[in-house]
Amino acid sequence: MARATNQWRRTTLDRVRAMFNKDAEQNYEPLSDASTIEEDVHRPVLFMPDHRESQDSDTEQDKKDDGEPFSWFEYCIFLLLGIAMLWAWNMFLAAAPYFQTRFRDNENILAHFQSAIISVGCVTNLSSMLILAQLQSKASYPKRILSSLGINIIVFSLLSVSTSYFRMVSSTGYLVFTLIMVFSTSIATGLCQNGAFAFASSFGRPEYIQAIMTGQAVAGVLPSVAQILSVLAVPAPDRWANATEEDAVMNHENTTSAFIYFLTATAISVICLFAVIPLIRKHNRILESQMMTSITSIEEAEQAKRKVVSMWTLYKKLHWLAASVFLCFTVTMFFPVFTQKIVSVLPEDRAPRLFRSAAFIPLGFLVWNLGDLMGRLVTLLPFSMRHRPVVLFILAILRIGFLPLYLLCNIQGRGAKINSDAFYLFVVQLGFGGTNGWLSSSCMMGAGEYIEDGEREAAGGFMAVNLVAGLTAGSLLSFAAAGVA
Repeated sequence: MARATNQWRRTTLDRVRAMFNKDAEQNYEPLSDASTIEEDVHRPVLFMPDHRESQDSDTEQDKKDDGEPFSWFEYCIFLLLGIAMLWAWNMFLAAAPYFQTRFRDNENILAHFQSAIISVGCVTNLSSMLILAQLQSKASYPKRILSSLGINIIVFSLLSVSTSYFRMVSSTGYLVFTLIMVFSTSIATGLCQNGAFAFASSFGRPEYIQAIMTGQAVAGVLPSVAQILSVLAVPAPDRWANATEEDAVMNHENTTSAFIYFLTATAISVICLFAVIPLIRKHNRILESQMMTSITSIEEAEQAKRKVVSMWTLYKKLHWLAASVFLCFTVTMFFPVFTQKIVSVLPEDRAPRLFRSAAFIPLGFLVWNLGDLMGRLVTLLPFSMRHRPVVLFILAILRIGFLPLYLLCNIQGRGAKINSDAFYLFVVQLGFGGTNGWLSSSCMMGAGEYIEDGEREAAGGFMAVNLVAGLTAGSLLSFAAAGVA
């Protein structure tokens, strides 16, 4: 009996131990590796572990798309900012007939004033951009934008006055005055480029970068249109008038068109100044909501959010895109030198007014800038190469092939190898401008794909520096082209 009782007890104990051992195996079975356990300790309890991978991918996507919602109103403000940014630059290019009138009594100045304007503008612009790029930590990008617009208002007003007054100033004196104005507007352009691209990048929307680039193209189209319309608005000289009377009418055409152009530039800067203020206020409200209450000012909040990045660090990430945009604008800067010297293949005395030099030169700038505008707008479509930086660099090299085509056109009336204005306008100018707009916008928009969120503002300024460096290199090389043309 005792033996049976002991056997029953052992059997029962064995069953109880087996039951607890089974539970222990179930409760203490490893769930994940050590890294996962440590990660789970610091994260909220998740009751659906099967979806952990999808949640991690969602987090990465949120980081990638971190930015303000797209707004067409804000897009239009950045578009207007791009117009104001390069209006001064295109003003000096499209007003070439006016400057030819002012410098006609000095052949040396007449031959080289365009290259001098371009070189002073680009060197000053690049220098200011390099200095501003090194001043990231204490930078107030909205203040840079507002300061640039204020400088442009003053400069454009002085240029408007100069078309009607101080007409007896010598060519040398007026060249000095013009270069001082170019120097001032180039500093303003540097402030605006550095501030606008960095400011737009802070919103995390590549569409706003594209808006600035499109605005720059519009800034090339509108001045040329204004120049052509102002020339056509002046009554044509009597066909039986002598050379002195016809020359006086042409001078009046150029002066009137330049006055309208400079005055319009002043109005554009004023409108942009008032338009950008609401965007700056919204940006400040966003910073106020994101930053801690211990930060005492908006500027401190902006600086606390910003990550200071060296140009070398950005170059290692963006070297293909930076080289592409540099080479793109280096090649592009040859077109103003040729455009202001190419005239219609039709004889001046028998050509329609649109094909006379006073209107045909602005027409050449207009067609080039229309191509540039269309190229930049195309980047809004799904077709884009900004994810293939090496391809963009190869295309930037291939654009050099456009330069020999200018030598086939009617340079300074010496005759054209291809006797067609359509070839010059729609093959050379439209094609060269279109490839510039598409390529440059693709490079600038693609920069945001290869940097971190905290590097957006620095990357925007870095790409703008490479853009201006390309303009500067091209402007210096254009002196050689001026001798050839």
